[in-house]
Amino acid sequence: MNKPFDIKTGHSACPHDCPSTCALDVEIIDGTKIGRVRGAKDNSYTAGVVCAKVARYAERVHHPDRLLKPVKRAGRKGAGEWQDITWDDALDEIAEAFLKAEAKHGSEAVWPYYYAGTMGLVQRDSINRLRHAKRYSGFFGSICVHPAWTGFAAGTGAIKGPDPREMAKSDCIVIWGTNPVSTQVNVMTHVIKARKTRGAKIVAIDIYHNDTMKQADMALCLKPGTDGALACAVMHVLFRDGYADWNYLNKFSDKPRELESHLQSRTPEWAAAITGLKTAEIEAFARLVGETDRSYFRLGYGFTRSRNGTTNMHAASCIATVKGAWQYEGGGAFHGNSAIYHLDQSRIEGDDLCDANIRHLEQTRIGTGEKDALFGGPPVTAMLVQNTNPASIAPDQTKVLEGLAREDLFLAVHEQFMTETAMFADIVLPATMFVEHDDIYRGGGHQYIIPGPKLIDGPPLCRSNHCVIEELAKRLGVADLPGFGNTARALIEDMLQSSNYGSLIEMEQDKWHDCQPSFEEAHYLNGFNWPDGKFRFKADPENLGLQGDVAAAPAFPDHWDVTDKASEEFPFRLTTSPSRSFLNSTFNNIKSSIAKERQPTVMIHHEDAAILKIGNGDSVRLVNGQGAVTLCAKLSDAMQRGVVIAEGIWPNTAYPDGKGINTLTNSQPIAPHGGAAFHDTCVRVERATT
Repeated sequence: MNKPFDIKTGHSACPHDCPSTCALDVEIIDGTKIGRVRGAKDNSYTAGVVCAKVARYAERVHHPDRLLKPVKRAGRKGAGEWQDITWDDALDEIAEAFLKAEAKHGSEAVWPYYYAGTMGLVQRDSINRLRHAKRYSGFFGSICVHPAWTGFAAGTGAIKGPDPREMAKSDCIVIWGTNPVSTQVNVMTHVIKARKTRGAKIVAIDIYHNDTMKQADMALCLKPGTDGALACAVMHVLFRDGYADWNYLNKFSDKPRELESHLQSRTPEWAAAITGLKTAEIEAFARLVGETDRSYFRLGYGFTRSRNGTTNMHAASCIATVKGAWQYEGGGAFHGNSAIYHLDQSRIEGDDLCDANIRHLEQTRIGTGEKDALFGGPPVTAMLVQNTNPASIAPDQTKVLEGLAREDLFLAVHEQFMTETAMFADIVLPATMFVEHDDIYRGGGHQYIIPGPKLIDGPPLCRSNHCVIEELAKRLGVADLPGFGNTARALIEDMLQSSNYGSLIEMEQDKWHDCQPSFEEAHYLNGFNWPDGKFRFKADPENLGLQGDVAAAPAFPDHWDVTDKASEEFPFRLTTSPSRSFLNSTFNNIKSSIAKERQPTVMIHHEDAAILKIGNGDSVRLVNGQGAVTLCAKLSDAMQRGVVIAEGIWPNTAYPDGKGINTLTNSQPIAPHGGAAFHDTCVRVERATT
């Protein structure tokens, strides 16, 4: 009984949908369990820091409610009635259902549906190998990144920027549309270092006074969807007051004189009326940027989740170019680093098997059966879902649930827990977690490739995503095609070798590989990623996408007034912001996370609540044309009047009516390249009747 535990340290990366992709040191207890999870101290970005929810990851791996065996539906969909089934029988039934759907409607009737429950390149993306091999419907994964990526690339031509570690060498860090204290803790590691060592000023721009705003020297709390107006006013001041770097602009930008002329009327007074900020606040922010060469703009996803999100991202990124901040260490604009890695994933994803004529269905429209959503093709009658929980996180939840409940839809879900989506499945398969299989990761918010080797055995009947894809390939007659028949480690090895990154063993010995480009490349000092090498102030819609009202989008940075309009019937603008203890629907079943978040709430301004006769803790309903959601009022003055904030994606069952917050969000893709307007919803707030 007194025998000490044998504790060793394994090395991995956080697998979840977060730009931090933290390098991890994981306690392995007696070779069978994990203990404390820590950020790797010798990784220069993670720098020994990890968020609290990942530090407690043992709660998730060893959770008593974890799925441990395959089950088959025994009652109506969603009723939660199951019977045991063997792995072989489960896989046989899935393959039979897919072949049946294909025989009746063609291969596009099958839709493999996945996303970022793991960011591992093998366990996440191997599903595409099966999709290509069988010519199943494609997957347009637009729910998260497209408005942001499209807006950033509209100017730079690529998703990359200054080394994020350079934030520690900045004199002004502008944290815009992200709450890293809660969602990307490593950003704050480098920001606070700049404050302590350089006296750097921290500017936070968001729609409510969240934990990051509380740490800022200058906190700008604006109305949702008005970021483009703020950016234009800042650039107006830079031009007006002589802060614009004309030598840089003439060399590195496309139409600086036209931009200056366009912004003549975009004054701080004009922006104040749109954003709800004070004119003096806008002037002060612009002056700070104008007087600070080393201004680093850390641009997040949050402010792009509006119908004008792409335009807003482009406008914000333009400020660094007008100022010429890209020239300086600790200066420029950064959103992500996906363009720096050049990884050859063709064997993992089966690119050689891809048929370009196969339709790509939009992730955000999973609940719709309209002809335009199906692109005129057959209905979807069979699905495999991995790494996502659309019954909770997808917009227009009522339609999603109605679609998943269709009796003519065969649904297989491969999951770690009995999620809302799994409840609608015909077959549920138990999945491994990141410490129980081999994988590899790349950072979005940094520059590292990090191996994630298997550290412990998973429960006996849990299998990896890659394993399920391989077994289905055998049953569906495509196992002899290129890419199949390999272990996860073999696929990783192939990718690294073909991408000139050496061997997997070497990378595991080093624990990671730093892919940071040279200063000149990262700061675009050799030219931006366009044929003429110039930053684009004038965005070309044809280079951005073909969805929504592309023609109406402004070419130059502007406030594009296309957001959901408040009305007498629906006077409040709702945003569904991330919570500190959940990551989308991940961690929302973990006891320690639930204890910190307590219950679903909606933040309402004190003055709005007084008019509505709503008190703190009262039960309220949010209502719009799509439905109603009941939650608890949390009175606050953290945001402007007319704005309500619901933090976190709780399980649907946590709401009194069983309807999650995405009952209220809209699934229509936003211009110009798709995405969901999660922060662009108008609602009515009323006291809930008992």
